[in-house]
Parts: sequence; structure tokens; C-alpha cells
Amino acid sequence: MGSWYWWMLLGMAVVTYLPRAIPLTFLEGKELPPAISGVLRNIPFAVLGALIFPAILYAQPEDLLFGVIGFASAALIAWLGGGVMGTVLGTIVILAVYSLLAG
Repeated sequence: MGSWYWWMLLGMAVVTYLPRAIPLTFLEGKELPPAISGVLRNIPFAVLGALIFPAILYAQPEDLLFGVIGFASAALIAWLGGGVMGTVLGTIVILAVYSLLAG
């Protein structure tokens, strides 16, 4: 390992640490405006959607219906109050049955 490795590691540590430390340092004890607070509260859902949507389309590239059925069943089970484990396990069972029936 060359010295470039340690400089790269240090650089990654700094750019990871700064976005976390600056708000803690300068915004401590201050309340954010409701508009900014609302945006920050919804970021995890937006990121989750951006990560999951491509996975739905490419779950089985030869069978787009597989991803659509998986998404629809997970959304329905979650909406009915299945919880995280119920949603995951229920979707796995539904997709397993679909795989057996589809071929």
C-alpha cells in the first residue's frame, strides 16, 4: 500500500465527517423552519424509492411482471399493516408461488 491509500482514506473520512459535524456544531439548540424540517424528514423516503425502483424493474430482466407483482404485493401487505417482517415474508411467499406457477 502506498501513501496515496492513506491520503485517500483520510480524504474520505473528512468528507464523511464534515457534513455531519457542521450542522451539529452550528445548529445546536436552534430550531429549523417548518419547510426545511419537512424536506429533511422526507429525504429517507425519497432515497429509498430511488434505490428500490430500479430493483423492481431489474429483479428478473426477462420477466418484468415479477418485479411488478413483488412491488404490488409488498405495498398491499404493508398498507394492510403487515409490518416489516410480514411484508418481506409475505412478498417472498407470493413471488415463490408466482415463480412456481409461471414456470
